[in-house]
Amino acid sequence: MAVPKKKTSKGKRNQRHAVWKSKAAVAAQKAMSIGKSVLTGRAQGFVYPIQEESEEEE
Repeated sequence: MAVPKKKTSKGKRNQRHAVWKSKAAVAAQKAMSIGKSVLTGRAQGFVYPIQEESEEEE
């Protein structure tokens, strides 16, 4: 089984954690942006289903 040769420093560990957290923040920002564009009707670049109630009632 693979074992690290030396202990990882606190600085390196904290740096990896900060990068991981920043990626989550960017993903959340993108999700919020896409959600807002869908609600305003300005969404472009992807397809999402639209339910048409008028056809189902007839």
